[in-house]
Amino acid sequence: MNFTKTSQKFGQWADSRANTVFGLGFASEQQLSKFAEKFQEVKEAAKLAREKSQEKMETSSDQSQESGRETPSGNQASSINGTDDEKISYGPENEALKSENDRLKSAVEQSKKWETELQALKESNARLQDALQEAKSNADSWKSQVTQCQEENNQLRNKISELELQCKEVNLEKERNAQLTVRIQELEADLQDKQQELENLCKQAEIIPQLMAECENITAKLQAAELNSRDLSEKMTLLQAEIDDSQQKQKNMKTELKKFMDVLDGKIDELHEVRQGISKLGVDN
Repeated sequence: MNFTKTSQKFGQWADSRANTVFGLGFASEQQLSKFAEKFQEVKEAAKLAREKSQEKMETSSDQSQESGRETPSGNQASSINGTDDEKISYGPENEALKSENDRLKSAVEQSKKWETELQALKESNARLQDALQEAKSNADSWKSQVTQCQEENNQLRNKISELELQCKEVNLEKERNAQLTVRIQELEADLQDKQQELENLCKQAEIIPQLMAECENITAKLQAAELNSRDLSEKMTLLQAEIDDSQQKQKNMKTELKKFMDVLDGKIDELHEVRQGISKLGVDN
């Protein structure tokens, strides 16, 4: 039988006579190497024992043949000398039988030893089968764990896809916010321009009281002129001309003032619309 290493921690050998394959598992590769070396030593020792037993058998057979050849002459001599049958020498045959008996005893002892080793090997094989069964159960549990991990990986991939979609939406919202920010800045710039125009209109509106005061002064002058017209009939024509001129100027000033007020109202309405637009954009943002 030849011992073969099938892996780093497992070996086996086949018994062709029993048509059986034996295997052993070890805790380490060193133990497997030691077992293989011991197996080879036992194999060589058994081989030497067989060779020695064969040599002993050949020696005993040769001795028995030589004794058989010498026995007739002895018988003749004994018959001639008149000796008894008990004086015939059978020493070599008895020694051969003893050596054969010893060889059989050693073979029986060796077979008992082999039976013990076989029993130990069977027990080791049973333990190995238990270990294989446990490894199989562990493999099944590992497979279930791998399946569970794959499911978790699939769930994580789905979550990553959802997060990527959310990130895209966030980026779109950021772009929209950036556009709205630019629009708000533009509207703020327009609002500043409108405010500047309004300030200019307000400065122009400050002139209106002066014009009104001038109008009141002119009215007072007209009243005084009317009073003086009674006394100064000679100057009526001149004063009437001045009055006509002043009235015309007053009409022109009133017309301009009305236009200015209309323009101011339009600017105020535009400013109000701009403020409403800005407030609406702030609410939407």
